[in-house]
Order: sequence, then structure tokens, then C-alpha cells
Amino acid sequence: MKANNSVPASGISGLIENWRSDLLAALSVSLVALPLALGIAVASDLSPMAGVISSIIGGVVTTFFRGGHVSINGPGAGLIAVILGGLVALDGNINYVMAAIVFAGAIQAAMGALKMGRYAKLLPSSVLRGVLAAIGIIIFAKQAHYALGITTNATSTIDGLADIFHNLPSANPFVFLIALIGVLALIFHPKINNRFIKLIPAPMWVLLLAIPLVFAFDFFTEHIMYFNGSAYSVGPDLLVDIPKNPLDSIMHPDFGMIGTSAFWLTVLSITTIATIETLASARAVDKLDPFKRTTDLDKDLIGVGLSTMISGAIGGLPIITVIVRSTVNLNHNAKTSWSNFFHGVFLILFILILAPILRSIPLAALAAILMHTGYKLASPKVFKQAYDEGIEQLLFLSSTLIITLFTSLLYGIVGGILVTLLLHMLLAKVGFITFFKMIYRSGSRVHQLDNGTYVVKLKGIANFLYAMQLDKLLGKIPKGAIVRIDMAQTRIVDLSIMENMIDYKRIQENYGGAVKLVGLDSHISSTSHNRALKIITGRVNRRITKRQIRLQKMAIANGWSFDREVDWNTSYLRNFHFFDSRPIEMKSNSLQGKDLENNAQWEIADIVFDEGAMFALEVYQTTVQIVKLPVKIPRFIIDKEGLFNRISERVRAFSRLNRAIDFTKHPAFSHKFHLSGENEEAIRLFFTDDLIRFLDENEIHHIESNGEALMIFKYVHIVRTEEVQNMLTFSTNLLVHMGLTK
Repeated sequence: MKANNSVPASGISGLIENWRSDLLAALSVSLVALPLALGIAVASDLSPMAGVISSIIGGVVTTFFRGGHVSINGPGAGLIAVILGGLVALDGNINYVMAAIVFAGAIQAAMGALKMGRYAKLLPSSVLRGVLAAIGIIIFAKQAHYALGITTNATSTIDGLADIFHNLPSANPFVFLIALIGVLALIFHPKINNRFIKLIPAPMWVLLLAIPLVFAFDFFTEHIMYFNGSAYSVGPDLLVDIPKNPLDSIMHPDFGMIGTSAFWLTVLSITTIATIETLASARAVDKLDPFKRTTDLDKDLIGVGLSTMISGAIGGLPIITVIVRSTVNLNHNAKTSWSNFFHGVFLILFILILAPILRSIPLAALAAILMHTGYKLASPKVFKQAYDEGIEQLLFLSSTLIITLFTSLLYGIVGGILVTLLLHMLLAKVGFITFFKMIYRSGSRVHQLDNGTYVVKLKGIANFLYAMQLDKLLGKIPKGAIVRIDMAQTRIVDLSIMENMIDYKRIQENYGGAVKLVGLDSHISSTSHNRALKIITGRVNRRITKRQIRLQKMAIANGWSFDREVDWNTSYLRNFHFFDSRPIEMKSNSLQGKDLENNAQWEIADIVFDEGAMFALEVYQTTVQIVKLPVKIPRFIIDKEGLFNRISERVRAFSRLNRAIDFTKHPAFSHKFHLSGENEEAIRLFFTDDLIRFLDENEIHHIESNGEALMIFKYVHIVRTEEVQNMLTFSTNLLVHMGLTK
């Protein structure tokens, strides 16, 4: 496998080799997991310890059965709505719900044993986001009442949202203050560039800021407090209820309703949502893993299924792969699955040692954390992202959301799929039977050319229902091969298939191969987004933008080459650490030329890359310059402190492996820039006084050396035509001050 770093060992060898980094990562994860576990349980109308129990099992049990490497397992906010629905359906009896959780886990384990993990790909991406958005609104509607210190008798999410505004004047100001401070802490934590503040995760800051107010307002005794002439009640009922003996929280399932349809609908709901979230999160974590490992999805299902059975049997919540905690794990340099195990051990220690402090946590603080989570699931950014991917994706998301809110999660999924299929049929302009024949009997094939390249000819309708057949087709091609996927004869290519092919491209590149997507020139879409649903028109689409015309003229005037076509082969960019956990999708508008003064080849191109995953996914377009150097130089990363706050966290994770290199003779430079690299001695020799002064005097660019080439970019957006010349001037002068002139 081709990777920038050697892949860590697994098992006991991995533990011995990486226990320090995994232990430190696990500590950070556990600080995030504890408040989330408490909050998810409370929001599910269960004992707070139910969340902690499932988090512990997700760490100390799931680790030994699952197929993931650096993911974290535990209870997920997405299951809150399912558990609440189960309580309503099963007469409010928690023990009946525990029985449903046990059966759901058994079904998941069986699905994994039967190799059914791949079927998760059959759910359209926009439908999944619609379900998650609905779950976010459900969480927000329920937790807002805890944040305001008010009660509601609403029986539906819509009524609950209406009650928030109706009861707002009667909100308890002492409770609301705690929730408000918590929400502000969550909002501003990512924006504050202070090492001490960054050391403690945002959810833990919410608790640390809330507990002093609990003592100040004396929530431990029932009494009346006055504000603006009105009386408000505060007391222990506003705090988390944790028993003195944690074992008292253990509950056991009651299978008394096993013969009812309500029971099995609850089982099916838990199984469906837990499975979808687990597999989607596992695939998302694979994209972020700097070691380019791939999760065994079937084994992951077995792991979470068995753990969910154990969790449900002793009063815990369903266990899934959780994306937020997994991202924290990666950002803190976790190497192996032992970090998941350690995070479970830390949670055991927290409960044994910090139980008195945990009893001081106000419900309003947990509500703040969950409201923030719910908002992220259904924020305007989610809808904008769907719209950017195509107006049809916004329709799929919105219809799924509306159906879910007015019915249930299962009906929402089914309804979203039906809406998606109906629109695909209308766009394909074929009959019902023909439509499905063009999916399942499309005639797509793969063959190998004499030069070793594999050509995949896709035909018919390539939508989400075709995902399984696409996997089977691509499975015939060995890893590390050169692949050309031709879609010229496809009537429709939807977003889910584009995502699957981009994932396939990433995996092939991990093994040293390359994938090129062609044949879309005769297709149109409702947006320029590279993943948008594409419909064949029969006419070659050769639109050229005004910017491309200007770049073409600039290239002709200067003797450069220019290629405006989309190029999916970007594997060479992955030799830079910046892209270790940022999947690159494609490049376009490539200018290439030679720096004669420094004898260096350069390229300036627009690229599309991803940051984060799932509901935290950001898709960026930027212009990058690559300069191939005439000689080898040390590997390093340099950027301005505080620059790229939104997208540089993984770079800083790399920097933590190689501490900042400071220059005592140039304190202003060291304060202004963060420089790191693998060989400090070589870097100190390379960064001469002249080079340091040049960098200090110029507007900063992000600069990275992989030893043979430089990657330089300044803005996280597509640069204007006139800025191209500025980029070239900077790189030319940079090479001169590096002493690389011929």
C-alpha cells in the first residue's frame, strides 16, 4: 500500500508500539465522550448512567470485535429520536426498550456475519442527511425546554417547537444562563486560538463553566430565587441524577412485548438507524485516516451488534461508530484501535473518581451540548450544501425531513427513497419496467487494455440502486491498477454513485493506482458541483467560463500550457501531509510552465477537497501551486499562527509530532509562524537568515515541502486571474532566497 507514513501494527504489537499516542488521544476523547454520553441518555429519557454504560462497553468490548482502526464506539445522538419513539410505542416502559435494543444488536451481528454491510450504500446520501436533519430538529425541540427550565406537554416535534416560543416568557433565567454560557462556549471554542483553551474539549468546557454556577445558585437544595420581580424555583431536580453506587443503574430487559408489532417496529427502527450511522461513520473515518486504512464494514457490524446486545442487557443504549468522537481521536494522533479501548477505561475511572462532581452537572448544560449537536445536524449549512450539490438534492433532503417529522424515522427513509426514485424516473424519461431494467440489466462491463489499464464502461441508469452492482464490477479490478471509468452511455449518474466512485478513487490511490472518470461531457446537471446528478443530453457540453478564457489568453501570452478539463488523477498531491486526511476529489484549470531562473517546473491548478465528514463535511475549492524542485530539500510545513483556523487542525496534529522549530535570533518570525518538520537540524541549516527575512517581509502563504516539491497556497478559494502572476512571482523569489538558483 502506498502511504505517506508506515502503517501502525495491530494487536499487541500495535499496543506496545503506539500506547503513548493512543493513551493521550483516548484521554481527549473521553473528555468529549463523558458529557455527550450523559446528555444522550438524559435526552433519551433514560438514566444518565445508561449513556456512560454504553460508552464504556463501546470502548472495552467493541474494540475486540470490530473492523475499524481509529474510530470510536459509543452511544450516538442520532439514536435519541429512535429511543424516544420506542418509549412511546412500548407504553413508556424502559425495560421493553432494552429488550428491543438486545434484539436490534442481534440482528446487526447477524447482518455482519452474512456480509450485508455493503447494503448500506443503497441509501441515497441526501435521504440520509434528511433523516439526520430531522433527528437534529427533534433533539433541539426537546432539549430547548431543559435549556429554558420550562415544561411541555407537546406530543409531537412540531408542537414542541411551538411550545418553545409560547413558553419563552416563563423561562427560568438561572437555568437559561447556564445553557446560554454553554452554547456560547461551544460556538466560540473553535474560534479561540489559545493553547490552554484548546487543550480542553468544548463539551467539557460547558460543564466546567456550568458547575460553579450550580454552587452559586445552590441547586442542591430546593428553594426560590427572584429575578426582575418574579420568583423561580431551583433545586436538585435540575441536576444529573447519578446514584452513589453506579451498579444501581443496571437494568434488565423485559421481553414481555415480543409478540407485538410495536416491539418489532422499535427493533427495526433501532437496527436501521444504528446500522446506517455506523457504516456511514466508518466510511467517513476511513477518509480521514492518515494511514489510508479501510474498515471491514461487516466486522464492524458484528462488533457493534454484539456490544449493543450486552449494553441493552444491562441498561445501556445502542452502540454505534460515532463520527465526532472519532474525529477528535484522529486529531489527537491516535494510531490504533487501542485508543477506543483506553477511552472506555478512562470513563470507568471518571465514574469511580469523579462521581460527586458529576452529580453537580446541571441538565441545562447537557441540553446546551445537545442543542448544539441538533443544530449542526439541521443547520442552514446542511441545506446550502444540498442546494450546492443540486436543487434535486435539496428536494430529496427536504422531503425526507418533512415526512420524518410528521410520521417516523422509518417512514421518512422509505418516503425519501420513493421521492428520489420518482424524480429519477421522470428525468430518465422511460417507463417503470424499463427504468429498473436499465439499472439491473444495464450491460455495464470491465475489460483490460494491452497496456494494463482497466476500462469500465457504465451504461443505463447509475443511481443509488446500482451501488451494489458497481461494487461487484469494480471488485474485478486489482488494487493499485490504472482505471478509466467511462460514463458516456449512462442516462443518469446520481450523487450516490459519484460519491462511491470518488471513494473508489481514494482507495485505488492508497495502493498506488489511479482512477480517471470520463464520458460526462454530454451530461448536464443543475449545478456545477462535481457530484451533482447528471443527465445525458446527447450533446457534448463544452461550456467555457470567462475565467477560463482569461487563463487561456494568459497561457498563450506567456508560453505556458493550459488544460481546463477536469482531471480526477490527483494522487501526486497526496504526497503532501496537508492532504493526509483531506480527500482530493479532482483538479481543473491547470496552468503549467517552467521557472527558468530557478530551473523548476511549476503547476497552478484549481482543486476540490473535503474537510471533515458527514454532517461536519466541508467541501473546499482552492487554487494550489506545485513547484517541482531541481534539488532535494528538507521536508517541512510552515504557516502563520492562526491562519486557516477552520481547516488547519490536521496540519497542527502533524506539527505536534514534530514540535515547533523556533529561531532565537528571529523571535518575531518564530512568534508569527509555525514551522515544523522531520529533521530539525537540516531545517535549521536550510532556513538561513536571508530566507527568514524574506518570509517575514512577505504576506504569508501556506508552504509545505515533501523533499522534492513545494506546495504553496494562500486562499481557501479559487484565485482571480490577476492573482496567478502574484503566486508565480512569490514562488520565484522564494526559490531564489532558498538558494536554489542554478
